[in-house]
Amino acid sequence: MKPVIATHGIGVKLGGRLVLHDVSVSIIPREIVTIVGPNGSGKSTFLRALIGAVPLSSGHIDKAPGLRIGYVPQKLAIDATMPITVRRFLGLPHKIGLKTVDAALMRADVGGLGDHQMSDLSGGQFQRVLLARALLENPQVLLLDEATQGLDQPGSAAFYRQIEEVRRNLGCAVVMVSHDLHVVMAASDRVLCLNGHICCEGTPEIVASAPEYRALFGTGTKGALALYRHEHSHSHDHNHDHLHDHKDHA
Repeated sequence: MKPVIATHGIGVKLGGRLVLHDVSVSIIPREIVTIVGPNGSGKSTFLRALIGAVPLSSGHIDKAPGLRIGYVPQKLAIDATMPITVRRFLGLPHKIGLKTVDAALMRADVGGLGDHQMSDLSGGQFQRVLLARALLENPQVLLLDEATQGLDQPGSAAFYRQIEEVRRNLGCAVVMVSHDLHVVMAASDRVLCLNGHICCEGTPEIVASAPEYRALFGTGTKGALALYRHEHSHSHDHNHDHLHDHKDHA
């Protein structure tokens, strides 16, 4: 299946420091890809590179013609003293029809919040409104940068179930960064372990057992990872479900 977006050996420098190097990733339609890695590993920078928010120092990105991308940032600060309803927030900066706004809110499972003030929303509601904003144009790729940061475990689990529902309904690919390994990796078709470059990638159960993953996250994660290990054996084709080993070029 032809990728909707693919990076080819991309590198990014921020403040003179090489944050990403030699990153090659292909995202195919409908798949859920989770990116994990320690703090400062370049996960958020990678997503920002995909939307063109940071310049590349090397490599290039190929996108399907007319590709529509939805992006949910790690956090968004809104002045609590500024009166703005959810519907009005979703209509900024360009005027968007009420039907489109309400449809996006329904897809994010917050259909009744249109007239609420943004400042009155709970953390979980706020994140779902940001999700609704990302869904306004029916994206073919949905990017989530630690979208459940600050939510408790049940709230995170509910949010990711909604993401799976969005994927089913829209048929979009999903690329998400998260630390919620025990929740997120279970929903993933593929996991990328990033630390400036791609250390390893593959299905969740393959990455969980990879030495490169264990070196970054330690063996203490083994119990959580066991939650989604399948009892039956897998056969992995050579195009998608295999583990790639990448040498550290640093």
